[in-house]
Amino acid sequence: RPLMFDEFIHKNCQFLFVSATPAPLELELSKENIFHQIMRPTGLLDPLIELKDSDNQVEILFDEAKKVIQRNERVLVTVLTKKLAEELTRYYLELGIKVKYMHSDIDAIERNEIIRGLRSGAFDMLIGINLLREGLDLPEVSLIAIMDADKEGFLRSTTSLIQTMGRAARNVNG
Repeated sequence: RPLMFDEFIHKNCQFLFVSATPAPLELELSKENIFHQIMRPTGLLDPLIELKDSDNQVEILFDEAKKVIQRNERVLVTVLTKKLAEELTRYYLELGIKVKYMHSDIDAIERNEIIRGLRSGAFDMLIGINLLREGLDLPEVSLIAIMDADKEGFLRSTTSLIQTMGRAARNVNG
């Protein structure tokens, strides 16, 4: 029979973990043998992180997004609820931004079409929840806005925030 995970971990003594956000087990097994990569394989440095006042975050994002869109780059926005994703999308549409939302009510095929539309420039901003956190490689995105990042809750852990910010790490201006 194949080994269970715990059996494998205790049987094997050499591992190479590669992660921007290592799990507690990886950190424990690595102990003092942890190396931080300064330069990414893409040759790009980690993206600049700016903290903005949450009191006017919707207006601040609008101003920042306009700058990014003028450079023909894209914007990802994460919010806490489906309703907020939809409402913020409507608001920015009224202000003239080409924007769509994506959340779990949208089926997988339509999600792929939405991602393709963002990459191709059919629209400039994508607002979502946890679907935008990890596993997306979008070099066109240079701005990630995490709305209400100071609020506690699901997807607001250090690891989740780092994963989300990493979506802008594929763009030289990210």
